[in-house]
Amino acid sequence: MSRHESARREMTGSEQAAAAFDDLHTRHAAALMRQTYLLTGRPWLARRAVQQGFRRAWQHWPQVAVDPDPAGWVRAAAYEYALTPWHRLCPGLRTARKPKRFHETGEPADRALLAALLRLPAPYRQALLLHDGVGLGLYETAAEIEASTPAAAGRLTHARERLAERLPELGLDGHPPVRQGEILRARLTALTAAQQVTPTAAERVRSDAERSDLRTTRAAVGLAGGVALVAVVMMLVTPDHHTPPPDRPLATAPHAVVPRTGHRGAEVRKQGNAAVRKRLRGARLAPEVR
Repeated sequence: MSRHESARREMTGSEQAAAAFDDLHTRHAAALMRQTYLLTGRPWLARRAVQQGFRRAWQHWPQVAVDPDPAGWVRAAAYEYALTPWHRLCPGLRTARKPKRFHETGEPADRALLAALLRLPAPYRQALLLHDGVGLGLYETAAEIEASTPAAAGRLTHARERLAERLPELGLDGHPPVRQGEILRARLTALTAAQQVTPTAAERVRSDAERSDLRTTRAAVGLAGGVALVAVVMMLVTPDHHTPPPDRPLATAPHAVVPRTGHRGAEVRKQGNAAVRKRLRGARLAPEVR
């Protein structure tokens, strides 16, 4: 067993994860910053987008570590941040109309190509950069931009057509799509290589991601605690005004109509007694009764 393998076995799980993340960052951060610069035209925004992509990767490292293409995972996260729609609301976060702080030794033709690239709509620019710049296949490009394969092919074709119109010196006219891709790949590779970038250290990216997670956790716990405290305070300060429902009257039988007593009642009783006496008198005088 070699010394390196022995030392690796002695590392804890968290140390192995950190070492794997640092290795990924060392191999891909600089190239990703150059690509993102071509996507935005702003060096500091490219740097910030790449930092954000690697922060998210560390926050989701169990998922990223088993991904078939961890570098592609980070690239998708960085591109997503760089092209976030809400950036359009802030002039400093929008895609630059002209490249900012381009490398001084760049050729005029490279400056013209970058300026023409930045004038493309963001979906066209992203598809062109992934296919002709990074070298992804059409299917992989479509998957990364979350579009169908025909839609990705259409964006790529339109991007090449616009570049051919604005920069005839590229020599794209008259060539089949495969040859156009080769020409642009060579030019974009030279363009990205000309950029001098210094990525943020991997250790700082990891620590920033961990602090961000800690702040998010504390904010969630604080919010839950605040809601619970408000509920308890409301229970303590709110008086218990329990008002019983109003008593309903007991159901009673309907009142019988009682005739009014008085002169009218006495008169009715007198007439009834006279009728009874008349019947008795007639019964005594009747012959058949006798």
